[in-house]
Amino acid sequence: MPVGTFINAAAIILGSLLGLFLSGRFPDRFRTVVYHSIGLCVLVIGLHMALSFDNILILVFAMLCGGLLGEAAGLDKRLVQAGDMLKRRLGSKDARFTDGFVTASLLFCIGSMAILGSIDEGIRGDRTILLTKSILDGFICIPLASTYGVGVLFSFVSILLYQGSITLLAGQAQGFFTEPLINQLTSTGGLLIMGIGINLLELKTINVTNMLPALLFAVLFTVFFSGMV
Repeated sequence: MPVGTFINAAAIILGSLLGLFLSGRFPDRFRTVVYHSIGLCVLVIGLHMALSFDNILILVFAMLCGGLLGEAAGLDKRLVQAGDMLKRRLGSKDARFTDGFVTASLLFCIGSMAILGSIDEGIRGDRTILLTKSILDGFICIPLASTYGVGVLFSFVSILLYQGSITLLAGQAQGFFTEPLINQLTSTGGLLIMGIGINLLELKTINVTNMLPALLFAVLFTVFFSGMV
């Protein structure tokens, strides 16, 4: 049972509600400072994670192949369509609903804490990482929701599906998640998080969504090269 993920989702809901409550009370200049501060922190966290790799070639080829596959599959458009569909079903009039949903979903789902925390809960029943992540996500939601609106709140759906699936999978395949595999996943996820940080700082627009298959290729290449050794 992915209890840690349920707690994480609850923290996102609470943080988003607080952010929505404070939305009209945040002057734009304060919101910009908070937003850029988070962007810098996300960039540093991503850089720290990106340096976890055991094999730089796996990281390079995972990013290249993942980006090409994601671009060919149009993952960005599909995720935006999912956000738009959710917006229509909820009858939301928020113009930034989809932006908030996509940005928050990517930020909260991509990263070592989401992956490692879910694996730890599935294999050892240890929820320490996910509980820590819940606190961080809850606080990050406050300025995000005040900026992007109610779409941020509904990113809890992505968390439930993503982290919950990893926890259940890890419980069924405990021997699969070796240390080299976790390191390569962490490193690849770190690069993707750096892309999110760059987007938050408005330095350049990086289509992180279309790079998501890099996580899958990181697993495939790590397993393949491990079998060759």
